[in-house]
Amino acid sequence: MGENVLRLENVTMQFGGVVAVNNLSMEINKGEIVALIGPNGAGKTTAFNVITGVYAPTNGQVSFNGRAIVRNHPQGKMKKLYKGSDPDKYTGHVLEPTPDKITGWGMARTFQNIRLWSSQTVFDNVLIAKHLRRTSNLLTAAFRLNRAEEARQREEVMELLKVVGLDDVKGELSTSLPYGKQRRLEIARALATDPTLLLLDEPAAGMNPQETDELTTFISEIREQFHTTILLIEHHMNLVMDISDRIYVLDFGKLIAHGTPAEIQSNQHVIDAYLGVSEDA
Repeated sequence: MGENVLRLENVTMQFGGVVAVNNLSMEINKGEIVALIGPNGAGKTTAFNVITGVYAPTNGQVSFNGRAIVRNHPQGKMKKLYKGSDPDKYTGHVLEPTPDKITGWGMARTFQNIRLWSSQTVFDNVLIAKHLRRTSNLLTAAFRLNRAEEARQREEVMELLKVVGLDDVKGELSTSLPYGKQRRLEIARALATDPTLLLLDEPAAGMNPQETDELTTFISEIREQFHTTILLIEHHMNLVMDISDRIYVLDFGKLIAHGTPAEIQSNQHVIDAYLGVSEDA
């Protein structure tokens, strides 16, 4: 730990008169598991969308492994964020890479609502993600010159499914799996892109207690086996406190606290805003 992977500097995301994220600064270091928590509507998923390039923030900068995702540009040298946008509404910031480019740099994410390809098998859901790392092009594919690479990637998918405990259901449709295994499959698909930073948006949402316990162990194993840094949004406090090295807390888009699990649990501001009033209060 210690090497910076992700840095947010004074990031603000405003939609009209609504400020979803307000002057947020964060740092995630290599090898950490960091949680971003807060009440519903606190701006957590919006922050994820800024980090992964879905949104260009109103203000602030984001960098990943030293590369700028959002950059400041002098007035008059800005590129259009969206075709046909009003030049008078330019913010002085521009989104340089697209989300797929950012994924290619080594950042992957899952979503609060599971987004699997329902008509595809478990194996194919993961194999599709491997296309990001293919070196073949249309010509080599047309003449089947990429067979060695395709075979290698299929082997890698099988190894990944074994690691995540889904090899026994590789031929089943993704939507036929129990809910907990669908979550695991979504994470496996993200891991297939070989990320150095994995973002998990409420991975325990909808899980029963047993599935949540299994997920807690699984996330810890991901860090060890894949040498991946993890940033997660989560409402299950037992999971968050068990696996997080550090925690950031948002409320109404503003950062109200950050620190170790022990520090967050004893922070009165966090207790009042999110965790609940303590019995001694």
